[in-house]
Amino acid sequence: MPGGRLTQQERQQIALGLADGLAYAEIARRLDRPTSTVTREVMRNGGPTAYRADIAHRATEHRAHRRRQAAPRGSDAPPQAHGRDAEAVYAYEEVLTTVLIQSGTPKMMARVLACLFTSDEGSLTASELVQRLQVSPASVSKAVAFLDDQGLVRRERDERRRERYVVDADVWYQSMMASARGTAQLAETARQGVGVLGPATPAGVRLENIARFVDFVSESIVRAADQARDILHAKPEAAPGGMAEPRSDD
Repeated sequence: MPGGRLTQQERQQIALGLADGLAYAEIARRLDRPTSTVTREVMRNGGPTAYRADIAHRATEHRAHRRRQAAPRGSDAPPQAHGRDAEAVYAYEEVLTTVLIQSGTPKMMARVLACLFTSDEGSLTASELVQRLQVSPASVSKAVAFLDDQGLVRRERDERRRERYVVDADVWYQSMMASARGTAQLAETARQGVGVLGPATPAGVRLENIARFVDFVSESIVRAADQARDILHAKPEAAPGGMAEPRSDD
């Protein structure tokens, strides 16, 4: 099986395979490459509908050049925690960033989130983000402000009084609640339009249907988020002697 980086010709074959509607596994088989290689290549370069071989090739060369410039040399290079493959971690962060961008997150905000999600502590300082992303402090500040407004990060002070940006299960729950509040506001605004345009008019009926649909979605989000937090983050009750109390249905 060939190793090393994908060639421009292989990228052109990937593009042709995507255009023909082939699955990643079939494209990988034809290239004699692992399926994960093709999946990562496509997802980090626009996804299956936007992948372009020439653009992907130039972007890969640019990323490799940027890494060579940013990476510490020789014995100064920090080892990866838990024996991880540094190249694989970097590639995964790019895949995760691409998926976040495709879901509607702006690029710099997606890069910050990917860094936070893949850090073992689930938190980083502004200076740590600047170093990892090789961007300006102003770019990090703007991204964090956006994510904070969306409820996707939480700000804390560590023991050295530095501001840290945190992602954890509770932050994600709060983000879902913020999304539900925004959805509920849309429903309320739609109902205001019903009063203005008239409930029996085509426009009024349309807005009422929007409000009912959005109400249902908003209530479903809140109910599902509450249930998920209760189930996934519930701690077992401790019985006397430090043993967990068995549940009645065990």
